[in-house]
Amino acid sequence: MLRVSCLMPYVFLVALVCGCGEPQVYVPPSPPRRAIQKRELVEPAATIPIGFAPAKINVLPLTELSGSSSNGQNAILNVYVVLLDAFGSPIKAPGVLRFELYEHIQRSAQAKGQRIAIWPDFDLTHPARNNEHWRDFLRAYEFSFDTSASRDRTYILEATHLCPDGRRLSGEFVLKP
Repeated sequence: MLRVSCLMPYVFLVALVCGCGEPQVYVPPSPPRRAIQKRELVEPAATIPIGFAPAKINVLPLTELSGSSSNGQNAILNVYVVLLDAFGSPIKAPGVLRFELYEHIQRSAQAKGQRIAIWPDFDLTHPARNNEHWRDFLRAYEFSFDTSASRDRTYILEATHLCPDGRRLSGEFVLKP
């Protein structure tokens, strides 16, 4: 009898640690249901996850109006454009790029004046054409244009990216002499 009473605390401890019921399985609660939007039912042909699609366009400070072109009269505008995703990382993406050059109006609420030049759109939806302008070491696109702009004046360069999903991203850069 004495031995059984010595074992009772150990039996009680084992029962307490191991438990006496079936193991419980945790089932996380299901997320709340939401209504499906009509536009979610139709997916575009080339779907890019939202975070990795272009969200912003920037013209890099490397952009400059340099010396004369081969004919000696026009200057060359070298433009460097970077597309940024929602996380701020530079990316390579399909789309159409459009460049416009405007006069810069000093001391004005509307600094963008008359348009000086607009160049033909660059369709970068084809991989070969996209690679032609992509500079991997810069993680940016490079373009060169002949222009009659003067190197001693200030201009505003506007770059617009037309995304395949219909969005339009635009960025401006002030070209100073």
